Amino acid sequence: MEIGRTAEPLAIPLPAPDQTGGKPLMAALKERQSIREFSAKPLPHQALSDLLWAGFGINRPENDHRTAPSTMNMQEIELYVALADGLYLYDAKPHRLKPVLTGDLRAKTGGQVALQEAPAVLVLVADFSRMTKAKPQDRDFYAAIDAGFISQNVYLYCASAGLATVVHDLDRPPLAQAMKLRPEQRIVIAQSAGYPK
Repeated sequence: MEIGRTAEPLAIPLPAPDQTGGKPLMAALKERQSIREFSAKPLPHQALSDLLWAGFGINRPENDHRTAPSTMNMQEIELYVALADGLYLYDAKPHRLKPVLTGDLRAKTGGQVALQEAPAVLVLVADFSRMTKAKPQDRDFYAAIDAGFISQNVYLYCASAGLATVVHDLDRPPLAQAMKLRPEQRIVIAQSAGYPK
């Protein structure tokens, strides 16, 4: 199937996140770094599950609160995951990947070839329609802060699990068009993740 057509496959249920593994927090902080060269080896579903849960998963099921804070609890950030076979949306409550598009969009998420080799690229998108509690002039600011919280969680998970990650800038309009985002959805940042080369 070509990029841009609606995906037919079913959602990918992720295994329960391993909340007991990894290095201690202080060791992860010591080893946190940006790594820009990736192995093409795909991430197993368990590693992807742990990474997404660490980034913005539900850690308090009784009220659906997350591993990263959200300004005024607006929960405007959505985690899209670009993999070799398609674009997915992380659905935190059932902890699964919902298919959005088939085709490989990773090359559209950053200009550097090395970043395109990462098996997974997270695209953090703010849905401004959920930001009714914020003044219009503050929405970009709050979306950037909230995306930063999630990104740092991903950095710490990757340091703890021996994975590589880096945040990178991108050409937002063409990627938003390829992702078929609505006008009220805005890409904040992209973050590649995978095994170091």
